[in-house]
Amino acid sequence: MKEGFQEHAALPSVPSLTKEARAKKQSKGKNLLERLRDHQAETLLFMRDFKIPFTNNQAERDLRMMKTKQKISGTFRSQEGALFFDRIRSYISTSKKQGWNIMEALEAAIQEQPFLCNAS
Repeated sequence: MKEGFQEHAALPSVPSLTKEARAKKQSKGKNLLERLRDHQAETLLFMRDFKIPFTNNQAERDLRMMKTKQKISGTFRSQEGALFFDRIRSYISTSKKQGWNIMEALEAAIQEQPFLCNAS
């Protein structure tokens, strides 16, 4: 980390967009270095506690399938179709996160006994 701070100290500062800004604007790399230094324990928690995911973009991954479906078919034919697709994908994602067998969870849902309703 010392090497990173030394390298950024040698770089010219980023020009500020406003004249009112009195402090020199830092680069994105320097800001990242400072956040990693200040929050090192939280940033590396996934290495000690394996229940913590490496990344926190699960929500983005959950939405990616919806966007891919829209790209391939152009769009959904109806709002209702999009809602059904979203509901099914959400159920599958929750099943994965809970460690359930996805095929069993889908079969239970088709038989009108979804795991989500049975979970307490």
